[in-house]
Amino acid sequence: MHIKEKAIDNLKQFDVGNKLPNLPVLPKASVLIPLFVKNGHLYTLLTLRSKELRTGAGEVCFPGGKRDPSDKDDVETALREAEEEIGLPPNCVQVVCRLFPIINKSGLLVTPVVGFIEESFCPSPNPAEVSAVFTVPLDFFTSKKDHHAAAARVWPMPSFNFTDPDSGSQYHIWGLTAMLATLVAFLALRKNPEFDVGFDLEDPISFFQQALHRRMSKL
Repeated sequence: MHIKEKAIDNLKQFDVGNKLPNLPVLPKASVLIPLFVKNGHLYTLLTLRSKELRTGAGEVCFPGGKRDPSDKDDVETALREAEEEIGLPPNCVQVVCRLFPIINKSGLLVTPVVGFIEESFCPSPNPAEVSAVFTVPLDFFTSKKDHHAAAARVWPMPSFNFTDPDSGSQYHIWGLTAMLATLVAFLALRKNPEFDVGFDLEDPISFFQQALHRRMSKL
């Protein structure tokens, strides 16, 4: 089976859909985790947020943002934000799945949306929001070579230092972005990370459900 089809089959097993029961009533947001195949390997695309932004300035993240009232669901939010931030047309994304939502540091309920794009996609970053766009081999997020654990209250939070071979630019990938990248790498590749991820590799959905409930009990 081709690596893309295999990854899609793997990821769809963890699709939570859009009808999760008992979700907290919080402001919603979505991120798009774009995957593509290059030279027989899976890659993902990340952005560096503009230093002019009020929140998360200069941080690495996936395209995404807050839900607009006009968005019909989490997928539409992720696709709209990706188009606004990096010029990715929604019809150029093959949506694969929605993963379990997570509460971020700002108190937003963030739903990760995973989709495939073409290797030929050429980003057009919106300079008001994005200062750089770069790609990373997905299995980078399973290797301990450039990984170090960041302090966290609940579980070890992965953190990575990545050097873009094309530009030579160095990026620090941490926080929720690093955790989601590690999670998607594990789910898509079925490759155990070489470090302690902090979540249950055998049953990640139940783990994130429990984590959400624990976080809500402290809000």
